[in-house]
Amino acid sequence: MKVYQSGHSVYRLQYHVVWVCKYRRKILNPGMEAYIRKLLPKLLREMPGVEIETIGFDKDHLHMVMIIPPKYSISNVMGELKSKSAARLRKRFDWLKKVYWKENSVWSPGYFVSSVGVDEETTRRYVEYQGRQDSGQLRMEL
Repeated sequence: MKVYQSGHSVYRLQYHVVWVCKYRRKILNPGMEAYIRKLLPKLLREMPGVEIETIGFDKDHLHMVMIIPPKYSISNVMGELKSKSAARLRKRFDWLKKVYWKENSVWSPGYFVSSVGVDEETTRRYVEYQGRQDSGQLRMEL
């Protein structure tokens, strides 16, 4: 498991995120999926350290496993990604104007997020060994 470093912290903040299409419309076809896979990493360039590890699609929602550094709030990252991706999708796919004719949206307003962590035993073992083994802790296999 990879551990990340910033100026004053070492972290592993991994999240499972789900976005749902507005009204659960089944709009995520293969062409749109391919475009989203290319689009999201481009949008993340504005947020250094934020990464998408994996992404999966269903017809009406998508799942992502993301790394989000502690300097960013999850809600801000989601807000930026969802609004910018929706705008780009509406420009690229004209037919979305017919699907969402009254609104300028693609995604439902909310999202699901849960943390993805190491198991309890690994964390307990790490805490118990503090003070006994000081060198190489950063590289300790979690």
